[in-house]
Amino acid sequence: MTTATHNAPAHLHVVLGAGPAGTTLAEELARRGHEVRLVDRSGAGLAPAGVTRVRGDVSTPEGARQAIRGAAVVHHCVNVAYHLQTAVLPGIQEAVLRAAEAEGARLVVLDTLYPYGETHGEVMTESTPWRATGAKGLMRAALDENYLAAHRAGRVRVVLGRSADFTGPGVLNSTLGGAVFPGALTGGEVLALGDIDLPHSYTDIRAVAAGLATLGEHPEGDGRVWHLPTAPARTTREVFRMIEERTGRPLELHVMEAPRPFGPFDQTFMDAYAELFYQHTEPQVMDSTAVQDAFGLRPVDLGTTLDDTLAWYREFLAARR
Repeated sequence: MTTATHNAPAHLHVVLGAGPAGTTLAEELARRGHEVRLVDRSGAGLAPAGVTRVRGDVSTPEGARQAIRGAAVVHHCVNVAYHLQTAVLPGIQEAVLRAAEAEGARLVVLDTLYPYGETHGEVMTESTPWRATGAKGLMRAALDENYLAAHRAGRVRVVLGRSADFTGPGVLNSTLGGAVFPGALTGGEVLALGDIDLPHSYTDIRAVAAGLATLGEHPEGDGRVWHLPTAPARTTREVFRMIEERTGRPLELHVMEAPRPFGPFDQTFMDAYAELFYQHTEPQVMDSTAVQDAFGLRPVDLGTTLDDTLAWYREFLAARR
């Protein structure tokens, strides 16, 4: 499992966004003894033990200020549908930055690999140039520049944690999520994207949470990008073979060589995702050595990730029957 030393005093940590990353992070922060407020637009649904879940709208400065009031640390895990990202995320960024500045709170941002763009197989480290050419990658790069500029200007103390593709318990809308594990367990079709013989990094959602929590406890890491703890890359075909070993049945693979609707991914999603499909036609290898060495973090072993994710999906599917 991911481990780290954390001797920071307990403070109010506000987590914005109650998707798998935000919810898992809130649980991790509560486990570490922090007071935790989990904010999303509905405020509905269960909250992890020790977490207060509230309704909030962070798309406006007033709503964001209300959501984070009293926070020592704000964790920005808000995301929106792919087809809305370029229109919506910049406004959310400005609202959250202004609110954090007004409250004097540190800001921890969950980030993606999109600013790097196509790497042609180059291993991604924190020093990899940002060469995105698509609208979403350029937008993410601009957001990150704004975050780091706000930090340099002394407006807000900011740190960014980048993750590879999510996977793990509770993760549905991921390339190694709802289009893979249900079919693996039931004998249905399993979606494979692009060239599955290329190495591909997958980050366990619990390592995402541990990494963000640790960055939230360590202000000495502020002002830069960190790669969150990620297990060594394997080819997606190797990952599928590991799943087959665990389920005791061969996977009925459906290989998608170009983006089109399948399973949980509808036409709107795939149209918006098309510019990022290069992630499945070239190696996607992320190195997280820096954060591991700096903070004593360790990625979750991929075998453990698959064991725990299959167990979660078994319960998830049983509950839906």
